[in-house]
Amino acid sequence: MSADIAATPTRPAHSPWLIANVLAQIAFGLLAMTLCLPSMQEWGAIFGTQQADVQLTFSGYVVAYGALQLVYGPLSDRHGRKPILMLGLVVAGLASVMAALATDIATLTAARVLQGAGSAASMVVSRSLVQDLFTGPQRTRVMAYIGMALGMCPPLATLIGGQIHVRYGWQTNFVILAVLAALLLVAAWVGLPRVAPAAPAPGHWLRGMLGAYARLLREPRFLLYVTILAATTATFYAFLAGAPIVLKGYGIGPDGIGWFIMAVPISYILGNYMTSRLIAQAGEARVMAWGQALTLGGLVVMLALGLGGVQTALAVAMPLLLLGFGHGLLNPPALAGTVGVLPALAGSAAAVAGLMQQLTGATGGYLVGLVPHEGAVNLGWMMLGFALTGAMAQFFLHRR
Repeated sequence: MSADIAATPTRPAHSPWLIANVLAQIAFGLLAMTLCLPSMQEWGAIFGTQQADVQLTFSGYVVAYGALQLVYGPLSDRHGRKPILMLGLVVAGLASVMAALATDIATLTAARVLQGAGSAASMVVSRSLVQDLFTGPQRTRVMAYIGMALGMCPPLATLIGGQIHVRYGWQTNFVILAVLAALLLVAAWVGLPRVAPAAPAPGHWLRGMLGAYARLLREPRFLLYVTILAATTATFYAFLAGAPIVLKGYGIGPDGIGWFIMAVPISYILGNYMTSRLIAQAGEARVMAWGQALTLGGLVVMLALGLGGVQTALAVAMPLLLLGFGHGLLNPPALAGTVGVLPALAGSAAAVAGLMQQLTGATGGYLVGLVPHEGAVNLGWMMLGFALTGAMAQFFLHRR
C-alpha cells in the first residue's frame, strides 16, 4: 500500500494507472445515475404508478448524491480521502443490491437514495484529489480530462442500460452496479495513495465543518463559480430526465434512447478537449464566454425548431451538440475555480459545489415530470431558463 503523501499542489503528475483509477472512481456516481434511465420509461407500468413518482427515483438519487457530499468533503479534509471513498463505495454497492431486489416503487426510490448517498463519496473525494495533486492551468487541464471521461458515461450508460433492460430485465443494471462498486473498492484499497489530511482545527469536527462552510459562503467568487456549475448541471439533468419522455413520443424505445442522448455528452467531450488545449493561451474568462454563447445558441435553435413544428428526435439531439460543446468549455474552469479559491478547504468546496449541482439537477429532473411533453418545447424553455441563470452568474464573476 502506498505511504501517505502531503496534500501539496506541487506534487508531480502520477502514473497513468493512478489517473485511470481516479477517473473510474469519479465516473461511478454518474454511471450509477444514468445506467437505469432507459428503464424509467417502463417503471410506471411495471410498478403501476404515475410518471411523477418514477421521476422521484431520479431526483432522490440526485439529492442524496449532492447532500452527502457536504458530509464527505469535510471528513475527507480531516481524516483523509481514501477511507471516506471506501465507505461510500460500500454503501453504494449494498444499495444497488437493494434496488435489484425491489418489488415496488417506494423500495426502489429508497434504494436509489441510498445509492446516491454512497456514490457521493466518489465525486467529492476524486475532485479533492485533483486539487491536492495539481496546480494552475495543469489543474484545469486535468479537470478537462475528467470531463472527457464523465462525458462518456451518460451516452454509454443509457445505450448499454437500454440494451440490458430489453434483453435481461431492468434489475440486471443494478446487479452490474453492485459488482462495479466491489471492483472499485478493491481498486481504491490497492491503487490509491493516502493523501495526508490537513491538521484538524481544535474543537468538535462538526464545528470545524460548519466553520469551513461559513468561510466559503463569504467568498463571492466561490458562490458565482458554484452558480455557474449548478446552472449547467440543472440544464443537463433536465435533458437527461426529459429526453426519454420526449423521445418516447417520437417512437423511440428504451433500446434507442442512448443514441440520441449521446449528442450532448459526445460534444461535451470535444469541448473538454478544446478547453485543455485553449485554457493556457486564451484564459478562463474568454473560454467560459465562448461556452455560454454556444450553450444558449443550441437551446435557442432547439426551441425554434420545436415552435416551428419540427417534431423529430434529430430536431432535439442535433442542436444540443452546441450545448454539449459549450458545457465542455464552461465546466473545467468553473470546477477548478471552486476548489482553487481556498485550497485548504478543497474538500469542503467540492462538497458545496457538488451539493448545489445535484440539488438544482434534481429540481430540473423533477420539474420535467410535472409538465406535458408532447414535443420538445416545454423541455427547451426549462433548459433555457437554467442556462440563462448561469450566464448571469458568469457576467458578474468576470465583471468583478
